[in-house]
Amino acid sequence: MATAAQKKKGGTTAVRKEHRFINPQGAEVKTRDEAFASPQTEVPAEALEVTNTLALHNGAVTFAIEVTYNPNTYPHVVTGGRITCGICGAPWEITGGSIGQQLRLDAKRTGGQGSCADTLVIVGEYQNPPAYRGTYGFDGAASSFRHTTRFGV
Repeated sequence: MATAAQKKKGGTTAVRKEHRFINPQGAEVKTRDEAFASPQTEVPAEALEVTNTLALHNGAVTFAIEVTYNPNTYPHVVTGGRITCGICGAPWEITGGSIGQQLRLDAKRTGGQGSCADTLVIVGEYQNPPAYRGTYGFDGAASSFRHTTRFGV
């Protein structure tokens, strides 16, 4: 940012440009390049991931979901998480997906032995009040069961 200073000389006003440069933090700097330079600070890891809870409801069944995603993207890229209860073979590890106008969560079973499926896909479409209405399925299918998934419930 530059400013101009006025100087009176013998009854006339002459404009003399005196440049002052201010960086985005409000400090005065010596050159224009310093004023417009990007700050070279490290972005803390916390800014790249946040965790939120979701609850998938299918009639009497409720899956408790903790999902970690990057808030600096849209749709938000899912980077991990867990389904901790309410589903055969819990816990399940969330391996990817996205959260935006559409919801997609991919998970693999990390829990006990048995006849449970090995993978899970949850898909949904955003609706108001804030929730996702959609379907989920096992071992590659995504449309076997209807659900409503809500935030932080």
